[in-house]
Amino acid sequence: MRRVLGTLYIQVLIGIVLGLLVGALWPEFGASLKPLGDAFIKLIKMVIAPVIFCTVALGIAQMGDIKKFGRIGGKALIYFEVVTTLALVIGLVVGEVIRPGAGFNIDPTTLDTTAVATYAKRAEADSVTEHLLNIIPDTFFSAFTGGDLLQVLLVAILFGFACTQIGETGRQVAGWLDKIVAVFFRIIHTIVWLAPIGAFGAMAFTIGRYGLGSLVPLASLIMCFYITCFLFVAVVLGLIARLVGFSLWKFLSYIREELLITLGASSSEPALPKMIEKLTRLGTPPAVAGLVIPTGYSFNLDGTSIYLTLAILFLAQATNTDLSLMEMVTILMVAMLTSKGASGITGAGFVTLAATLSVVPAIPMVALATIVGIDRFMSECRAITNIIGNGVATLAVARWEGELDMERLNSELNRR
Repeated sequence: MRRVLGTLYIQVLIGIVLGLLVGALWPEFGASLKPLGDAFIKLIKMVIAPVIFCTVALGIAQMGDIKKFGRIGGKALIYFEVVTTLALVIGLVVGEVIRPGAGFNIDPTTLDTTAVATYAKRAEADSVTEHLLNIIPDTFFSAFTGGDLLQVLLVAILFGFACTQIGETGRQVAGWLDKIVAVFFRIIHTIVWLAPIGAFGAMAFTIGRYGLGSLVPLASLIMCFYITCFLFVAVVLGLIARLVGFSLWKFLSYIREELLITLGASSSEPALPKMIEKLTRLGTPPAVAGLVIPTGYSFNLDGTSIYLTLAILFLAQATNTDLSLMEMVTILMVAMLTSKGASGITGAGFVTLAATLSVVPAIPMVALATIVGIDRFMSECRAITNIIGNGVATLAVARWEGELDMERLNSELNRR
């Protein structure tokens, strides 16, 4: 028993269950525990930027082949676009077939707009042009403090390219980066043991603040979304995993700690450094893992993609708004862009939903107030689906490039 309780994923699971009970039985006290979850996420985010920078820059410096790096990046972007577009289409199809919003008969004029005013304002400010410009940091070092993973990825790529151009000096710098990466991963191993406390605080806050009762009126949407995500993971990602040559279920067991951390924190960012480490251990070259995973956090959000189209159709049905085929195509095309602008942080999916909804005037923006109360519960499923999708994507791109050590992959999965 002591050995079982000593494993991290069991401790995280216990923290989640205790948080759920505390939030349900003592809502005010549970809501006051939010700083525990926030502190854990901040500790992890503190080391995410340097880990990504060192991993990507080191991979490029050791690779020494700019064309190869561009080829890997191109394959990753192709994979992201195909799979996320499929997720968007699945969300539309499920929304049309199941029609989870039918019968709500919501009058938009009766809704409280203050609940969505902040999200709508952020959505309007974050245009496609602004999002692209924001990838470029104001200074080299501001990329590490701004919280935007794409900025870190950009400076890491430039730094790595520079190392390949300066011969022996570049190889010496790569050696230093290798040692620095080892230090940061040791820091992560220390911080991650606080995950049970963070998961406890985050879950207690979620249940205490929003309450299980808030799930009842919109249970049809929640169940529809969760089942759709489960089927997407089982069927679509399961098929991709089979084509790559590994068992999806063994892979999910292998990353169970990261999945529970994501569930407890309602965000996939805290699990990012550990995912890079585990994918490398599974036989993925560090350069591939360091490039695909961080890029996927903005460009390969399968759960967010399903949520976008499904939630928009729910709001249309709930407000009795009839959408034409052309409007549905417009939603799909716009969502293909906006879904690439969300990061792994909590609430980013809702901002992306507001940005997508802003280009469909037929659906009133105030309708977002209908689902703002349950977004935290939806966020957990989005984050878990996203992190699974990025893990599978990394292994798929590595196999596509011929860089995946299949013997090591299956040996690790079977051993676990």
